[in-house]
Amino acid sequence: MEQTAFITLPSSRSYIDFEEVSTSKPFIQANTEEFLLSEIRRNHNIPAFSRDNEPLISHCDFIDAASYAVADIFKGEAILSPNVRLSHPIKGRIPNAKDKAAKDLLEHEKTIYYERMAFVIEIPTISADIGGNRLNLTIGGVKGYNLDNLNSKSGVDQHFKVFIGFQNKVCCNMCIWTDGIKADLKVKNIQELQNAIYCLFQQYNAANHLAQMRTFSNYNLTERQFVQLIGRCKLYTFLPAQVKAEIPSLLFGDTMISTVCRDYYKDESFCRLDDGSINLWRLYNLFTGANKSSYIDTFLDRSVNAFQFTEQIKSALDNQRHSWFLN
Repeated sequence: MEQTAFITLPSSRSYIDFEEVSTSKPFIQANTEEFLLSEIRRNHNIPAFSRDNEPLISHCDFIDAASYAVADIFKGEAILSPNVRLSHPIKGRIPNAKDKAAKDLLEHEKTIYYERMAFVIEIPTISADIGGNRLNLTIGGVKGYNLDNLNSKSGVDQHFKVFIGFQNKVCCNMCIWTDGIKADLKVKNIQELQNAIYCLFQQYNAANHLAQMRTFSNYNLTERQFVQLIGRCKLYTFLPAQVKAEIPSLLFGDTMISTVCRDYYKDESFCRLDDGSINLWRLYNLFTGANKSSYIDTFLDRSVNAFQFTEQIKSALDNQRHSWFLN
């Protein structure tokens, strides 16, 4: 990817509108609602620092910053409009309606913003095929106002997460690895945010990411190995702290592991073969599929963990390292 100089983000009144929305299926499901960016821009409040009433970086500003970076770095590519999902609504009302019962409020008397937001922007003209699945380059971010100190004055750090990776179009599972994410991005203003987005996009090596994922198709677990792996995954949560500290982390809880078990038999695209075996590409997608039930707060961390976990199993099958999960 060519190095691109930072550009100055246009005013918040200026923004990019793409015609087609990224991904027709939810990339995350739990506790979220899908919203059009135009609706958020038109109807949702912007939180402010309580000490000086200066606005925080809004969800729309964040998405605009990413959109301008995508449009600039990926000139000439087809870019779909952001798919946005929100959770944790913060409801309010205008002063004139302060004494009304909630059921009597008129629409124009209600105010709302959503505390947490995740979005993706898809670039379908940059794609690859792995295991018969089409993967499109996808950029996105996560914002949670719960991580910011709204009681302070403006000028303090605000928290964001930004990622670039691939989305499996068979299932809309997100494929993200450690080199394609800034999981704890702290900035004071929109320009710092956009500069950080540029840095991530420029440093990300899509070819390396795809090469790593393609190797998953070359490794297989027997039915016995899969059963052992799942059993160890369920035990992991209950291990003594000193034992768990020596094992690479697994961020998937019991309910998600049960989803992997169900889909091992029932998933149309990634279920086991007739002899009970399953390759690591399918296993990886069972985990990324289960991750769609994560809340916005943990979605990206688990996305990366799914890749790390599958890499660990691959190394164990390659006899390159010991794995407690396949011991």
